[in-house]
Order: sequence, then C-alpha cells, then structure tokens
Amino acid sequence: MSSTKIDFLYLNEEEMVKAGVTDMHRCVEVMGEVFDLMGRGDYVMGGKNHNSHGIMISFPDEPEFPNMPKNGPDRRFMAMTAYLGGRFNIAGEKWYGSNRDNVEKGIPRSILMVMLNNADTGAPEALMSANLISAVRTGAIPGVGAKYLARPESRVCALIGAGVISRTCFMSLIDVCTKLDTVKIYDIYPAASEKLAAYIRQNYPQIHTIELAGSVEEAVREADVVNVATSGKVYPRIEEEWLKPGVYVSLPAGIDLDPDFVLNRARRVVDNWKMYEAWSDELQYPYHPIMGLIGTYYLDWLAEGRMTEDMIENLGDIAAGKIAGRKNDEEKILFGMGGMPVYDVAWGHTVYHQAKEMGLGTTLNLWDKPYLY
Repeated sequence: MSSTKIDFLYLNEEEMVKAGVTDMHRCVEVMGEVFDLMGRGDYVMGGKNHNSHGIMISFPDEPEFPNMPKNGPDRRFMAMTAYLGGRFNIAGEKWYGSNRDNVEKGIPRSILMVMLNNADTGAPEALMSANLISAVRTGAIPGVGAKYLARPESRVCALIGAGVISRTCFMSLIDVCTKLDTVKIYDIYPAASEKLAAYIRQNYPQIHTIELAGSVEEAVREADVVNVATSGKVYPRIEEEWLKPGVYVSLPAGIDLDPDFVLNRARRVVDNWKMYEAWSDELQYPYHPIMGLIGTYYLDWLAEGRMTEDMIENLGDIAAGKIAGRKNDEEKILFGMGGMPVYDVAWGHTVYHQAKEMGLGTTLNLWDKPYLY
C-alpha cells in the first residue's frame, strides 16, 4: 500500500524572488506555451463553459450586519481556478483579497496566494506568495502578443500609464521587440512617469531616448508599439489618426477608441474569447461599464448587432498555428486581454519547481494518515 502522507511546499515572497519569479524572459516563454496549449484546447477553467475568469465576492453598499465589509474601491475577494495540461499537468487557483484602502496601511491593494494541486488526487503540492506571480505574468502577455502581432523592426514604444503593470509590460515588450530604442511615457501624474523613466534608464541601456509626454496624443504618435495600463474610471482616449500604420496596441487595461475604427479598420485579437463569453453569462448587458476592457465593448456590440464573432481572433489560435499572426506592415492590431488563472498556474508551477531544485521553501505536513480513514 502506498504512503498516505501528504506534504506540500510553502514559499514566501523572498523565496519566490530567489527562485526566479521576476525572470520576465522565462515568463514570456512559459506564457507562449500556455497560449499554444489553449489554442489546442488542453486546459480547463471554471464556469459552465470552462473558461470563466473566476468567482468574485463583492459587498453591499450598506451592509445589514455590523462586521460585514462595506463596498468600496477594489474591495473584493476572488478565486481563479484552472487546470493546465501539456508538460504542466497541474491544477490550481489564485486567491486574493483586495481593498484600495490597503495602500494607506502600507500594504498592497491586493494580497494574493497561489495553490497548486496534483491533477489526479487533488492533494496540495505548493502554496506560495503570488503578488509577483500575478504582476509578472500580467506583464508577460503583451510580450507574447508582440511576438506574433508587432512588426519585428519596431523601434518606438509608447507607455500610457506608468505604474507597476506598465513596468512589467515594458519588460516583456523589450524582451520580444529587441530593436526598441525609444520610449515615450504618459501618466496623469508626472512623478510616476519620471519614476518609470528612471527605471528604464537604469536597466535598459539600449533605450537611447526617453520622452516624458505631455499628453496621450504626444506619446502615441509615431509609436510602433503602444501599451495602455491605466487605472481609474476614465479611460484614455486614442484617436485613429494618432496611430501609425502597422502599430501594435496592447490593452491590458481600459481604452476609449472610436467604434467605427475598431469595427471597420482595425484587426481585433483577444487573449481568449471564451472567457468573455463566460462574462456574458455571469454579468448583465451593458458589459463594458462593469469590466472596462475592450473585449467587453465587443460583447456590447455583439448584443447590439454591430459586430459578429468571426471579427474576433484568439491569440491561442495564432500561437497554435491555426491562423496567421501579423499579415502585413500596414494593419493596426488591437490586442485585448483580461487575465486568466492558467497564467498563474503555469508561472507558479515553473517557479515552484525551480524552488525545489534550489532547496527553497518550507515543507508543511497536511497529514501522515487522514484521521477519518
């Protein structure tokens, strides 16, 4: 009879860093594998269509009970579950609580953990700090998109928003777009732009020119690659005429674009259309005011009869070779993304195995023998 003992590895944030959680080049490679598996269908997420982003707990504006949290900016709990096949063959979830008031307490807005489970038995294999997993895997996706959708000779990158996610997105974009030599940054807070510029200047000597733009238009004009990673209820407006032919526009956050341009003259690629279909079951029309992503614009326009599903392409189908990536140097490509737990499971799995090889982490015992057996 096999042993009934179950141990799992706990990894704190410092150990995750030592194990390479911030290695963007490797993360881009791993996320490329994820999209290939998704294009082949070797994955499962939650919900009835197996593609749900996750399950979220939000709170009432006026709670009936004295200890119940009150609704507020980014105040929620969420579980994001997934199975990923291929060489990963792992199940897991990202679990987090979020409250914007945390910042005043000196801690991050969101506090995240990832649990990995044996795909056969369900036994835990690892529990790990996941704020960096989430930030790095989010930043890696624009780079994976750029691999297939940006022009190889791209030189000028515009960053709209200058926070942590904008930084990690740039890390992946420059990893893939190796000829970048100019960065233009716009943020409504000039100090944030200056901070990001200093980071790029210190870490990427191949960037010869860094411009702090005074407007979105100034940043976007003549850019080969545009990344929008802002927060807040007002989305940055980008006019079609500001976008040069052949531009790759990476959209991990909300954007305001002319629908006529998006529907009739842009190429529309998303991370996983089935995830947006899951949102259409979980949420109510109009969808864009709820989620704010370009993919939820598409849900609204489908509901209104302004577009059809064959106008939307999946990056997984491109990665798996089912459809072509960039077709010519003139098309303006919009890549919308919403974040998926398969990313967290894949990157967590990769860092976990590296940590094991390095002898990092604390082994915790679930049981030697289950009490009820």
